[in-house]
Amino acid sequence: MATATADIALSGDNAPAHHGPRETLPKLMLGAVGVVYGDIGTSPLYTMKESFLGPHPLAVDPLHIFGVLSLIFWTLMMIVTFKYVGVAMRADNKGEGGSFALLSLIARNLAGKRWTAGLVVMGVLATCLFYGDAMITPAISVLSAVEGLTIVQAGLQPLVLPISIGILVALFLVQARGTARVGLIFGPVMLLYFAVIAFLGIVNIVKHPDIIGIVNPVWAVKFFAYNPKLAFLALGSVFLCVTGAEALYADMGHFGRKAINFSWLTLVYPCLVLNYMGQGALLLGNPHAAINPFYLLAPDWARLPLVILATVATIIASQAVISGAFSVTHQAVQLGFLPRLRTEHTSEKAAGQIYIPAVNWGLLVMVILLVLGFRESSNLASAYGIAVTGTMLITTAMLGVMMVSVWKWNRLVAFGLTGLFLLVDGAYFASNITKIPDGGWFPLLIAAISFTVLTTWAKGRQLMRERLQEAALPLEVFIKSVSASVHRVRGTSVFLSTSAEVVPAALLHNLKHNQVLHERVLILNVKVEEVPHVPVKKRLEIHDAGSGFYRVILHYGFMEEVDIPRDLALIKTCGAPFDMMSTSFFLGRQKLIASKKHEGMALWRERLFAWMLKSSESAMEFFKLPTNRVIELGSQLQI
Repeated sequence: MATATADIALSGDNAPAHHGPRETLPKLMLGAVGVVYGDIGTSPLYTMKESFLGPHPLAVDPLHIFGVLSLIFWTLMMIVTFKYVGVAMRADNKGEGGSFALLSLIARNLAGKRWTAGLVVMGVLATCLFYGDAMITPAISVLSAVEGLTIVQAGLQPLVLPISIGILVALFLVQARGTARVGLIFGPVMLLYFAVIAFLGIVNIVKHPDIIGIVNPVWAVKFFAYNPKLAFLALGSVFLCVTGAEALYADMGHFGRKAINFSWLTLVYPCLVLNYMGQGALLLGNPHAAINPFYLLAPDWARLPLVILATVATIIASQAVISGAFSVTHQAVQLGFLPRLRTEHTSEKAAGQIYIPAVNWGLLVMVILLVLGFRESSNLASAYGIAVTGTMLITTAMLGVMMVSVWKWNRLVAFGLTGLFLLVDGAYFASNITKIPDGGWFPLLIAAISFTVLTTWAKGRQLMRERLQEAALPLEVFIKSVSASVHRVRGTSVFLSTSAEVVPAALLHNLKHNQVLHERVLILNVKVEEVPHVPVKKRLEIHDAGSGFYRVILHYGFMEEVDIPRDLALIKTCGAPFDMMSTSFFLGRQKLIASKKHEGMALWRERLFAWMLKSSESAMEFFKLPTNRVIELGSQLQI
């Protein structure tokens, strides 16, 4: 890795203006329906089925039907409407949402507080749990949709796995092309999907209108009173109705709070409730329909078209979580929790549409292994939920800190809301823990591996900076000692450094071997702020150090792409305009040697860090430096 690294910096009063979508509200709402609500919108495919026929089967009788549906209704109300729409989406970091955005927002306001480090660990853990969810969502969504073929024709069972894998492979293959064009049809398709599932629900509600009584929470209480243990275990399946709720918050920057909230309250929530009620009405009249109540809502002739529509909807749901994995990984790289990864921008208009090959192919391999290993959506449902509930618990804890310490809400209100959300999330998390032996171990394993990788990289970078700092020479002292005694040549040299205050190792090595300096020398430091976007007018920070030396700091938001040549061209105060053909970029490349010499990390973690360092994308490509103007100077380093 070059000595140039992206450091997290607190922006304080220099926080840039709000960054958000510029489209009209109806257009943004249509986009939100197509992208944000794909995951939670396809939950009716398996939630009721798993509640009655899952690991802890329930009797298909009025008490359990009304009890389960009442839990679903109030779970959607409490977690999505109250927690995310009502509270979480108020916590926007200059228009952006998600675990890292919330973490950055809190850290910026509470810098230096003794428990800030604990919040950082929680934010990283939430991200790691998301990776487990990102692997399971495409597998369970596509499998549950294609399994509808067995309802149409039982003899099609052998085709379910091959078709599912074929769809998933095709989905990951097209990622490199970007989602801009496909995204144009996401909204209308999901709009049609929600209209269809609502209509099917209404048709069945008319046959048993008493099903509307599930809005009374007394039914959920009766369910728990009748068999508390079974009701508690059933929460693990009921929770499937809110998988994808985190997407409301995570995708806020793409569509804006207002569009996402309005879409939920006016369209998505009513359609989901109508469909769940319809499935309950169907079960009241035909308990055997529990084998797949979603598809059996439709008459025989409509089931194949419904399978096709549902499959397309699950592909869209999968696309949303894959895009989310790209975005989260990009933020992790910018904030210093992952090594540089090759990132391609797939849209000239939408900066957030990116493609990361390493993440794409890694997800594809894991998703196919999941499908082949679990084989049925019912088996995958046991693995689903624990990662989501864990993420939601962490979000609730961070929101509690936000309400008390940042927003300064009335403590009674803040603690009351936090306690309520923790009680709900905690109950679902506890119920999902019982799934660990049946598959819940998988997302926990993925989270543990991801957490190890992210924390090893962050700690390794910190140790490497400390070792380099030990041998660092203050820039002012260096300039005084060499400015009059070293031969100067024409042109500009740019030395990338972790700090603009000290002499980069590459500069010392260059002077040692070549014994010359350019007329203009820039000590360049790239800082990634704890905000999503930094305005162009606040991008540059320039200090004249004298004798042709300049300290330059480039500020970027954690959602932005670093492009050094583009932004150096904005400099007007360092002499003549920058000409790339007379500018040389010097990078330091450290070869890390794992050893027990220093007390830093365990030896195996040092070796892991060394491997990640070696495998990361070159600084030249990451910083968009011209290939024919870069000089790399290597050295060895022990941490």
